[in-house]
Amino acid sequence: MITGSASPQFVSRNNLEEVLSELERLPGEPRSGFFGPDSVIWRVDRESVLFLGAGRAALLQLAHPWVAASLMQHSNFRNDALARFHSTFSVVYTVLFGTRAQAIAASRQLYRRHSGIRGELSHAIGAHPRGEHYEANEASALQWVYATLVEGAVLAHDLVLTPLTPAEREQYYAESKRMAALFGVPVNALPRDWSAFVRYTTEMMESPVLGVDDDARMLGESVLSGVGTWVRPPRWYRALTAFWMPPRLRSGFGLSFGAREEESVRRAARRLRLLYPRIPRAVRFVGPFHEAEARLRGRSPGFVARGSNRFLMGKPRLLYSELADQDYAS
Repeated sequence: MITGSASPQFVSRNNLEEVLSELERLPGEPRSGFFGPDSVIWRVDRESVLFLGAGRAALLQLAHPWVAASLMQHSNFRNDALARFHSTFSVVYTVLFGTRAQAIAASRQLYRRHSGIRGELSHAIGAHPRGEHYEANEASALQWVYATLVEGAVLAHDLVLTPLTPAEREQYYAESKRMAALFGVPVNALPRDWSAFVRYTTEMMESPVLGVDDDARMLGESVLSGVGTWVRPPRWYRALTAFWMPPRLRSGFGLSFGAREEESVRRAARRLRLLYPRIPRAVRFVGPFHEAEARLRGRSPGFVARGSNRFLMGKPRLLYSELADQDYAS
């Protein structure tokens, strides 16, 4: 049971390099990265509909006081949520759809970025006392961020598309452990299988490890209002996010969910299930997936893929594209 704030386990550079060495020894085609076209994770994470769960994932991350404090003290997130969005998905998509060399370079970049993020909590919240020291490269906090992305992806996918079978969920989770390793999460600390993973996330959501304070609420409102961007999430998106949040955290973030919001979610889900599968694959699938497909054919990403990449990552190519270009020639 998760009952409080456990002793922190900070990930050292040596820890990360040991994990990366193990990943590099795995069989497979380097140009396909650590997953490849036959993986469930590519089939799921190529879907743009997964962004339905992005708001929920962000709020669940902010409910961890270390994450909220990191963003308040080391970023301009409250005024520029887009920059955080771009920096996060540049790494995530490079890890998922890049070559092995790109994924490893992105992992090292993320570790270096996190190395400068440390401080003390300004006040007590939940299981965390005032003055508690935090660092971004801490295993349990990294694990929670990873978990919100994995669980949210399956939740959004299954809302609109044919739900994954139990076997597919197990494979998706097993594959995602490689993503966790590239984030710096010790794989031996992860739940064994999908059922254990669901138990972990359920316990976390009810545990005093998570809690919502004024800082988390302010940052959460930045996410749901689209501050710093020209995108304003529709009301049904806020309702859907509230629907997916556990009640105590929903209340903590000040999200209302009554009959009106419930009906809004029903209508949105019905329309999405009808319309989304009919969207042309060039638009339906995210640019990083198209870039990976092009790479495996020895081509550069097309105009639509580069445009999607700019929207999702703030740049037309995955991180370290020169490494992928070298792979073309090898």
